[in-house]
Formats: sequence, C-alpha cells, structure tokens
Amino acid sequence: MANYGLFVRFTLRDGAGEAFDALVEQTAAGIRAHEPGTLIYSCHTVEDAPNERTFYELYADQAAFEEHERQPHTRHFLAERSKYVEKTEVDRLQPYAGKYPTEAEK
Repeated sequence: MANYGLFVRFTLRDGAGEAFDALVEQTAAGIRAHEPGTLIYSCHTVEDAPNERTFYELYADQAAFEEHERQPHTRHFLAERSKYVEKTEVDRLQPYAGKYPTEAEK
C-alpha cells in the first residue's frame, strides 16, 4: 500500500481558536482545489478540550505529501500557525490495513 498519512495534534494559545480555524479553512480550500494526491485532510475540534485541534491527513503516497508541502497555501499555513499554536505533535503513519479512498471509488 503506497498511502502515507499524518496525525497531528495542535494545542492552541488561549483565545486563538477562531483565528486558527479561519487559517485552516483557507488552507483546506487550497488543498481541495489544487491537491488531487491529498486523499483526506480532516480537521477536528476535540470534545471538552477547546484549545485542541486534531488533523488526519492521508496522501496517495510520499510524493503527494511532498507536493502538499510545496503548495503556497500550505507554506502560508506553516508560516502563520505559530501565531496561534502553543504545541504541535506529529505522528507519521504507515497504513497497513483498513478501507481507504481510491480512484476507483470516485
């Protein structure tokens, strides 16, 4: 299986949620418009943890992730997020079993 994934947890600074979420919305719009190799870019709030955000990202392969990292909307997000984020935790995932989106399902 060639898919490549990330699980990211952001701990936001107090009061930064609305601005961070707006930045994420802008980034997600760019991803939807310009990144066919990004299969899932799913952002979540965390119940009972108002300063936490989690992202699940699934790419067609490592090359699709690298292309994602080069995109202007991603580079803007990476440059701006430090204004809002206190802590970032990243797990790089290697899928091995499950149900994943494929071109045939679209």
